[in-house]
Amino acid sequence: MHPLKRSAPSAALLAAAAGVSLLALAGPLQAQQDTRITRPIRMIVPYVPGGGTDTLARIVAPFVSEAFGQTVLVDNRPGASSTLGTQIVAQAVPDGHTIGMIDAAFLINPSLLGKLPYDTLKDFSPIVLVATSPLVLLVHPAVRANSVKELVALARAQPGKLTFGSAGNGTAVHLAGEQLRSVAAIDLQHVPYKGAGQSIGEVLGGQITMVFTTPSGGRQHAASGRLRALGITSPKRFSGMPDVPTFGESGFAAVDAATINGLVGPARLPRDYVQRVNEAVMRGLQRRETQERLQELGFDVAGGTPAQFGSWIATETAKWAKVVKESGAKPE
Repeated sequence: MHPLKRSAPSAALLAAAAGVSLLALAGPLQAQQDTRITRPIRMIVPYVPGGGTDTLARIVAPFVSEAFGQTVLVDNRPGASSTLGTQIVAQAVPDGHTIGMIDAAFLINPSLLGKLPYDTLKDFSPIVLVATSPLVLLVHPAVRANSVKELVALARAQPGKLTFGSAGNGTAVHLAGEQLRSVAAIDLQHVPYKGAGQSIGEVLGGQITMVFTTPSGGRQHAASGRLRALGITSPKRFSGMPDVPTFGESGFAAVDAATINGLVGPARLPRDYVQRVNEAVMRGLQRRETQERLQELGFDVAGGTPAQFGSWIATETAKWAKVVKESGAKPE
C-alpha cells in the first residue's frame, strides 16, 4: 500500500480550489438529475482486506448506504500496485453503482509506473477526500540525534552513512525520505523492504538508521522508548502524538508526505449523485464516533467539495511526479 501528502490540504489551497471546476479534472458530469440507485453499490478497494484503505472504506460505506437506501458492498480487488481495482472503477458504467476508495498510490502511480490502463486526470469523477494521516520519522535510540536538525547535522557529518528504510520503492514513506534528502541536501541511503512491518523491525533492531511510518504504526514504539520520534509531516502537531514537532517547526516544511484516502467514481458520474455521496460522507465524518475512530486509527478527517478534491488530485499528482523523477524511484 502506498502511503501521501500532508495531513490535509491547506486552508489557502481549499479556498483557491473552491472556485476550480471539477470539469477540469474529469470532464463534464452528466446533467441528469435525481439519479436512481436500484441495486447495491460496489465500493472497490484496490487492496486486500485489513489494511488502512479497506478499513476506511468499511467505515464510510454505511454513510453512502444511508444516502440511497441501498447496501454498499466493499469489493476488494488487489493487484498491480492498486491499478487493477482502480481500473475497474475507471471502466465502470457511470450510473452510480460503482465507486472506489483510492489512496496515495493513485497520485504516485502515473509517474512511478508510467503507462497505466486509465488516465488519472480524465477517467475519474472525484467525490470526496475522506481522511489523511501524516508520517512520523523514527530513529533508533542509539542514533545521536534528538531532533530533525540534529539528524541533518549528523548526516552532513557522515555523508552516505545514514540509512532509511521504506515499505518499498515509490511508496510515500520512501518519497518522504527522498524529500528529506533533497530539502536538507544530505546523502542518505534508501533500503526498500517488502512492507512497513519489515522496515520498522529493521530500525528496531538497529540494522537501519531511520524510517518514516504512520502514527498508527509508530506511536507505540515511540511511547515505549524503543524508537525516538523526531518529526511529523502534518502542518500542525498531530493530536495522537502531540509532543512530536512538525517538520515545519524544524525548518523543513517541504517534507510533507502522508497517507490519503478518498472516494472517486468513473468519469461522467451524474452531478446530483456525486453531490449526494459527498454530502452523505461529510455528514458521517462529522459524527463524534467517526472522528474518535479515525483518530484511534491515526487518521485526520479531511472532507471538502468534489471540486476541491479534483483540484487537489491534479496538484498532488504533478507534485509527486517531480519527486519521483528527482529521486529516480522505480517500481519493484
